[in-house]
Amino acid sequence: MKQTHLHFNMQIGRKKPVSVNNTETACPFCDRNSLTDVLEQRGSMIWLMNKFPVLEDTHQTVLIETDECQGDWSVYSKEHVRALLAFGVEKWLEMEQSNSYRSVLFFKNHGPYSGGSIRHPHMQIVGLHDYNYLDQVKDSDFIGMTIDQEAGIECNLSTHPRAGFFEYNILSDFDRLPKMADYLQILAHWILTHVNPRNQSYNFFFYHWGEKLIAKVVPRFVTSPLYVGYSIPQVANNLEEMVADLQRRYF
Repeated sequence: MKQTHLHFNMQIGRKKPVSVNNTETACPFCDRNSLTDVLEQRGSMIWLMNKFPVLEDTHQTVLIETDECQGDWSVYSKEHVRALLAFGVEKWLEMEQSNSYRSVLFFKNHGPYSGGSIRHPHMQIVGLHDYNYLDQVKDSDFIGMTIDQEAGIECNLSTHPRAGFFEYNILSDFDRLPKMADYLQILAHWILTHVNPRNQSYNFFFYHWGEKLIAKVVPRFVTSPLYVGYSIPQVANNLEEMVADLQRRYF
């Protein structure tokens, strides 16, 4: 029988430190001498096992993005975002190609509405032993109004969002990772500065879809009750206005 849900271990979850909105909580990623199960380090970036693996039947790893606790994709140097994306994609694909998992998730939480618990910037790479995330993905998730494009890569605003309202997609050939990193940085800055200045929350979700690497960038607010209760996504009626504003500011 196909697995339809992941199981969350509440006993482990209760032990997780929460620093995303509590500045008095000691940051576990700042105390680098206490980190355990480090898999690889490149400069200030560290890939390691998740100390609080709340998802059962999975292999949970964390990619600490920097030694700056208040850092973020929107303010990193261009060199750093490119190195960070290359590092993350490399490890994600290594886990995929190991054939040890049904599928492998690669994603980022930022901010109190994103579902994350630690403020220190990080991404997660999670191998799912019995769940294939691609079963829940379709081509229409990534079509949208073009914001910018070059050979082998496109950035758009979704016309058929998975959860609702504004979702930004980057569809890329694998040799265009540096440009994808640039787009991700622009979208992070756009969301935190112009779209979501109060909530300061977003997610990156990555998909290996066909021959493409796809990133979906989602500003996070309180989730719509229509989506929670009925799985009905909504799409905003001002997509053209949002695309024009983003283009004017960044392109």
